[in-house]
Amino acid sequence: MTQLFVMLAAPPGGKSGGFEFIFLGLMILVFWLFMIRPQAKKAKEQKKFIENIEKGTKVVTIAGIHGLINKVNEDGTLELEISRGVYIKIEKSTISMEMTANVNKAAAAPIVKK
Repeated sequence: MTQLFVMLAAPPGGKSGGFEFIFLGLMILVFWLFMIRPQAKKAKEQKKFIENIEKGTKVVTIAGIHGLINKVNEDGTLELEISRGVYIKIEKSTISMEMTANVNKAAAAPIVKK
């Protein structure tokens, strides 16, 4: 009975499982380098962007609403002017850093006439 247990517990061929543990560790490292780390960096940049928002900034929300920040409230909300005299109250977290950067970059680019 003891001999059967030893045969079932040991890998076939009498080899140790060290290579499998090294391979598993390398897979976890690669996963961390290419998936977790970039997402954490992007989240940190988004948080910094949201904290530095101020009145007069042109922004785009995650829903695609374009507007100009009229007021930054202490409760984590913004007053966004979407048209002259039309204001909406939104959460700061709904501002998209990437879409805002793309819109502001396109507005700042010189227009080339052909």
